[in-house]
Amino acid sequence: MKLKVATYNIHKGVTGLRRRPRIHDVRQALQAIDADIVFLQEVQDRNERLARHPDYPDSTQLDFLASGAYAHHAYGMNAVYPHGHHGNAILSRQPIVRSSNYDISDHVLEKRGLLHAVTSRGRGKDLHLICVHFGLIKRSRLRQAEYLIDFVRREVPPQAPLIIAGDFNDWQKRVDEVLRDRLAVVEVTVAARSETAAEGNVIDRLLAWRPNNDMPQNVARTFPSFAPWLTLDRIYVRGLRVLDMSVPQGLNWARYSDHAPLIAELEL
Repeated sequence: MKLKVATYNIHKGVTGLRRRPRIHDVRQALQAIDADIVFLQEVQDRNERLARHPDYPDSTQLDFLASGAYAHHAYGMNAVYPHGHHGNAILSRQPIVRSSNYDISDHVLEKRGLLHAVTSRGRGKDLHLICVHFGLIKRSRLRQAEYLIDFVRREVPPQAPLIIAGDFNDWQKRVDEVLRDRLAVVEVTVAARSETAAEGNVIDRLLAWRPNNDMPQNVARTFPSFAPWLTLDRIYVRGLRVLDMSVPQGLNWARYSDHAPLIAELEL
């Protein structure tokens, strides 16, 4: 069974400075990606200020993004404020049999969550999905990684296929090292890299180089979307084969969000 999955930080469905709604653009982006499962971060599922804008949909952001393509979805509310709230979400074409959200905030200034959902193909064949958005401070990210590791070991059977995706804010790849070492997961960018792609051309090698090899070549740069440079977004898998990965780029994708989506083709 093949699956197309994507992780995408949609920046609350608004533009950067002027805070104008662009949720219609985000929906267009999801239609272009055409994934079976989408992991979303910064879904602003309630915003009373934006709701008064003439271009804003009548439904919630999540319902609007899911309608017509995804019959099943789960939402984890993380940050709450007087005029609304936002968090992580998972859209799925397969039934979601259960879901739970967990507060992994490391301090009061950054509300962060871990959204866990399970899809079932029947006969006990469950696929575990975890959507996260880690903090901006390295110590916070490492503590959140420890929570994630403990959670997986406690809640996900070792033989069950697992996908962990989201915005890890991990440009230094410290969390990446911890997760791959202690959860035995594979990062899709590394797994999909062929020998030819690993060699790359001269320009790619120069752009990818960092002192002490902090950033290996051909990692998936997703931020900022108008000129991707930082490797913030990740998809980790266990019990699935990685067939391919991609990061769409161009002016249209820069218009949709400040992050570019990371897309992976997987096989159970």
